[in-house]
Amino acid sequence: MAGKEEYYDYTPSKGAAVVSLVIFGALFAYHAFRLFRTRTWFCIPFAIGAIFELIGYGCRAYGNSKPDSKLPYILQALLILLAPILFAASVYMFLSRIIRATGQLASSIIRPTRLTKIFVGGDVLCFLIQAVGAAILAGSDSKKSSNLGKAVILVGLFLQIAIFGFFIVVGIVFHIRAARVSGGKLVAADFNWEGYLHQLYVVSVLITIRNVFRVIEYAMGEDGYLLAIEWPIYVFDALLMAIVLAICCKWYVRDIITVHVVAQEGQEDFEMGNQDLLEPKHQARRH
Repeated sequence: MAGKEEYYDYTPSKGAAVVSLVIFGALFAYHAFRLFRTRTWFCIPFAIGAIFELIGYGCRAYGNSKPDSKLPYILQALLILLAPILFAASVYMFLSRIIRATGQLASSIIRPTRLTKIFVGGDVLCFLIQAVGAAILAGSDSKKSSNLGKAVILVGLFLQIAIFGFFIVVGIVFHIRAARVSGGKLVAADFNWEGYLHQLYVVSVLITIRNVFRVIEYAMGEDGYLLAIEWPIYVFDALLMAIVLAICCKWYVRDIITVHVVAQEGQEDFEMGNQDLLEPKHQARRH
């Protein structure tokens, strides 16, 4: 190794990386299977994000024996950083579907169609900002450019936290208002919309905790404790994101019906069993 630059401040644990690789590989396989079986296309970002995690931890495993290899180091840093942004995109779209499925569109402070555009648009912006920051950091050849890359990543992380915070507020407000509607008509009697909202809250909190960890990590700088040791990335990133993917495995369900409200005509278009949504349980049992 003499004369070669090692990019890690420690020797990456091959065991931890391989375990993470196997876990994310299994989660990807399940999400991909359910995705194509149910054609629940809004969950595509879950599968792509799982691939990011899978490749990222595979590169970390490779870094155990090749800590001087730059490309795997850059790939693991970039892919593990960006994967949660993809998870967030599906989370945003799921809330929109929950709102439309309950038929309580008036209970949301943002119209479901706009909700998806606003939050997914913000998610794309966060992705681009952090990707640019990671690219600057990867190609940095001076302390100044390195600090610039970290600063750009921090901007993207802060923006992501702010967007997620507002998203949680939107979800809670809808939850409170919809629950207060006496005799509110649900599209399906067995649609457990509150159960899905509780899952959504847990997932949102886990992603937010991970983002806060990343903010602290980059804010502490190169000599900071979180970059000098390895265990935090597995506890506050890998573990939390694996839990997120595990919880979201339950979102490929057969008890959601989307209600598209045609404002101009004042009519509701119930779409059942199409490529975006699935039939309710009581219909699925007939087959």
